[in-house]
Amino acid sequence: MANLGIDVLFKGTNFLRLLQGLWVSIEISLIAVVLSIILGLVVGMLMTLNNPFLKAILKVYLEIVRIMPQMVLLFIVYFGTTRVFGWDVSAEASAIIVFTFWGTAEMGDLVRGSIKSIPVIQFESAWALGLNKMQTYFYIIFPQTIRRLIPLSINLITRMIKTTSLVLMIGIVEVLKVAQQIIEANRNSSPNAAFGVFAVVFLLYFIVCWPISRLATYLEKRWE
Repeated sequence: MANLGIDVLFKGTNFLRLLQGLWVSIEISLIAVVLSIILGLVVGMLMTLNNPFLKAILKVYLEIVRIMPQMVLLFIVYFGTTRVFGWDVSAEASAIIVFTFWGTAEMGDLVRGSIKSIPVIQFESAWALGLNKMQTYFYIIFPQTIRRLIPLSINLITRMIKTTSLVLMIGIVEVLKVAQQIIEANRNSSPNAAFGVFAVVFLLYFIVCWPISRLATYLEKRWE
């Protein structure tokens, strides 16, 4: 244990601090995912409309999200808005804004793909039964879309949790930041602390993300 540097986690409240840091990451992820799902449903529906102007705007939005690294977006929102606009945006709020901005684009694209994958005959059958467009979407299309989206949404949660490791760059004390603090505080007494502490961080991420990933796989196979 001492050779691996894991012993430092049992000094004082180090391990409790590590768990608190992990909860910060999970909390930011969950808030961002909930907002992303709600906004993504709207964006995904808009993507299916035959409106060239709207499609062009949404395409630019998707390309920005795909090309721009999340870290750059974090810096723009947290540091840029404060200097340019004088807004007092906290680090946590900045992280939620950026991950929601990213997650909405990801979710919107998934919604668009799910709606497009529904056979045209489903629409035609609904219209033949006398349903209008709103009723067709509400009673026929949306239930099938949501069923297809649930496994994909769960996968988005795991990606969010892993990506929140970037928030340490704007000063949020999440699990990696706490790990760095523990390593620095014990550099002299336990020079191998980096290996042990980061190994435990890896294990914590695995414990959180693996069951979520397995649930997504199970639902995908069950509902395919």
